[in-house]
Amino acid sequence: MQNLDYAYLCTVIGNLTGVPIRIFRGEKQVFYHALVRLPKDPMTAFRKDILAIGAHIGYYITPHFHSYGIVGDGEYKLVIGPSIQTASSEQTLRELAFNCDVPPDETADFMTGMKGIVPMPLESILQILCAMNYIMNGEKLGLSDIILYDAAQRDMRTALEQERAKSDLDADPAAVGEGQNVHNTLALEQTIVNFVRRGDTAALKEWIADAPAVRSGVLAADQLRQIKNTFIVTATLVSRAAIRGGMDVNDALTLSDSYIRRCELLTGLSEIANLQYCMVFDYAEQVEKLRHGSAPTKLVLDVTNYVHHHLSERITTQEIAAALFLSRSRLSVRFRREAGENLIDFILKEKTEEAKRLLRYSDKSAAAIAAYLGFSSQSHFSRVFKKYADCLPGEYRKRTAP
Repeated sequence: MQNLDYAYLCTVIGNLTGVPIRIFRGEKQVFYHALVRLPKDPMTAFRKDILAIGAHIGYYITPHFHSYGIVGDGEYKLVIGPSIQTASSEQTLRELAFNCDVPPDETADFMTGMKGIVPMPLESILQILCAMNYIMNGEKLGLSDIILYDAAQRDMRTALEQERAKSDLDADPAAVGEGQNVHNTLALEQTIVNFVRRGDTAALKEWIADAPAVRSGVLAADQLRQIKNTFIVTATLVSRAAIRGGMDVNDALTLSDSYIRRCELLTGLSEIANLQYCMVFDYAEQVEKLRHGSAPTKLVLDVTNYVHHHLSERITTQEIAAALFLSRSRLSVRFRREAGENLIDFILKEKTEEAKRLLRYSDKSAAAIAAYLGFSSQSHFSRVFKKYADCLPGEYRKRTAP
């Protein structure tokens, strides 16, 4: 469409939605508009993947379930997002700021800006994309025409694991004769939720390899709705199992809501099966990180949850004690008795494990990782890492490089 004022269009849409929007010409950004102040565009961490979307209209979902919509006409691309339906945790926003290379002294402003983005369901963003696409390209498309582009999901598991997930974790109503009432789900459900509750990812993976096919009841008239309903049931079961295993209630339920919203946007049975497989392992891995010993006490779980929620901050025993309504001395004594290790050692070990993940899966410098994890200096970070990982950060990165 000739003489289209893209900047005006984006300004109106940005003002209407309260969601940041930008214009790209090729790889170059030529316009940005947001009602909130953000020291750095949150799209920065995912820019390459988002701009790789070649269709006229599409969307991208980040690992923390923030959504971006994109529409283009061959020359220009308009990107709106992040769309956030539920509030992100403090730790999530700090991690996003870190991934976007926000300077430490501007991280608080970045987090405040992200919290100021108007919550909006992805479905509403997609409707806006359809309208924008009609203005730009003259195409009348609906939600069913928008193709999922999700690099994170594409790389979640290997093709073999996808096939196993489809056959082992999902029911196929076509395999059950009409009028029959044959179910074998109860024992299998109990097996899966017990793995999740214990955070036993190794046993879960081993069981999946030889698990029997699931024969569930008929939950819907068509196969797509059937598998989506099965997914929702599974999300409910594993989220509750994770809570019983020690996962924070809000974390578990928010994660469940996010997975269900993503599932509802999918139209491929294999995509949903893959997502379900990854969801089960995600919950099991979350619980595995929390549980120290075969039967951790409530105090140990509470402390672990607190530490995981504040990994990017300077954590003190006094702050943990205040959060748990205990004296500092009583907390230290009880934690040592119930966890079998010193609380300070535990905190630094958890920070070291997070540092390992960042060194292996990001290109951030050791200095940036040290600042993000709340260390007073890079040298302090290196000493702690050496103590608990038996090598320096740079050595670890070289050792684990792909």
